[in-house]
Amino acid sequence: MDTPTSSTWEEGSQSDYDGDDGAASDVSSECSGEPGSPYGSPYPRWPVCKLAARMPPPAPLLQRLGTEPRRGGARDRKAGCTELQLMKERFSKLLLGEDMSGGGKGVSTAAAISNAITNLYATVFGSCHRLEPLPVEKKSMWRREMDCLLSVCDYIVEFFPSKDILPDGTTREVMATRPRSDIYVNLPALEKLDDMLLEILDGFQKTEFWYLNDKAHKDSCDDSAPCRPASHRGEERWWLPVPCVTKSGLTEPARRDLRQKHDCASQIHKAAMAINNGILAEIKIPESYTQTLPKCGRASVGDALYRGMSFPGKFSPEYLLDCLEISSEHEALEAADRVEAAMHVWRRKAGHGHARSPWGAVKDLMESDKNVMLASRAEDALLCLKHRFPGLSQTTLDASKIQHNKDVGQAVLESYSRVLESLAYTIVTCIDDVLFADESARKI
Repeated sequence: MDTPTSSTWEEGSQSDYDGDDGAASDVSSECSGEPGSPYGSPYPRWPVCKLAARMPPPAPLLQRLGTEPRRGGARDRKAGCTELQLMKERFSKLLLGEDMSGGGKGVSTAAAISNAITNLYATVFGSCHRLEPLPVEKKSMWRREMDCLLSVCDYIVEFFPSKDILPDGTTREVMATRPRSDIYVNLPALEKLDDMLLEILDGFQKTEFWYLNDKAHKDSCDDSAPCRPASHRGEERWWLPVPCVTKSGLTEPARRDLRQKHDCASQIHKAAMAINNGILAEIKIPESYTQTLPKCGRASVGDALYRGMSFPGKFSPEYLLDCLEISSEHEALEAADRVEAAMHVWRRKAGHGHARSPWGAVKDLMESDKNVMLASRAEDALLCLKHRFPGLSQTTLDASKIQHNKDVGQAVLESYSRVLESLAYTIVTCIDDVLFADESARKI
């Protein structure tokens, strides 16, 4: 059976759509921005309410997915069919909730989309351990499939009262729609951060450094300028490529450009982390996690941490972490889990007061103030810990929230910000490796 062309699809879609005259009222249409530019509109992807407008004919499916077969040779048609089959497979997995048996035992829609974004990031950027432009095929895959996964946000709206002016001049009150506030604020920011990260990678076209066992650079390397491989990782992450520079190190313009890109990627990492933390804070705490919390916050953090947090003087989370002498990410994650659990125990105690007498009311008020202080200090210590170990894995609470979350919009924003945070951190660490190799070469 021959694959239908885009013209056949357009005729079928148009004729089917024109047959339904009443199905297109009070719907939203997409904002129009400058084609191909992220700066054409501040919110280029979102629906704007059209109260009495008729829905425009939908774009052809193949054009929407970016997989329309080109009128080239047989290879082009075969590639287009392969991409379409891949998109069908991913779409089916989303509908089935990753349960291929079809028995309805799959994960929720929110979890399926979150997993799809995470898996797409692993496919495209999983082997991105070098400072070099992303291959064209992978960049096209990332753009195309993220556009499809993010398109669900076009239809997550909230209602608000509005007025509609009729042709005779009278007005009537109606309920209009607009993008949900969290998506309206965060999604354009994440798309901008995404573009900036890809732009940073595209900036490494011609560099004064290369990586060990890179044959292309090894053949062109002159004996008078031998490479100087250096790494500050030691035994950790031995599988990552080691950068090399010439005997004299990097030139000053190249070193300056690297530092600028390092600062930019670091700011992007902080912005993505802030968005991710904000989204996770809005997700409801699962009941399964609440049931595992200890009855006492002190038992969770231990005596040493509790004494530092309950000290009546000025609290310094940096000094508290210095006293713990955390030397690895595993120890940092364990400390983060304990501090986060204690924080929620103290918050829960601060919100519950059952006084039966005036003295009981005063006592409960004093205990509540102490629990509020401890919860606030635990939150500061947790935030400081995440900044000190930016590559820290998800805590037990974060993983539980992602697993049990049912809100599709929050799932998209959380997973998108999480993968961008990971990509920005990878770029920062790769630049640190090159700068360390340059410093080591100049010291010799």
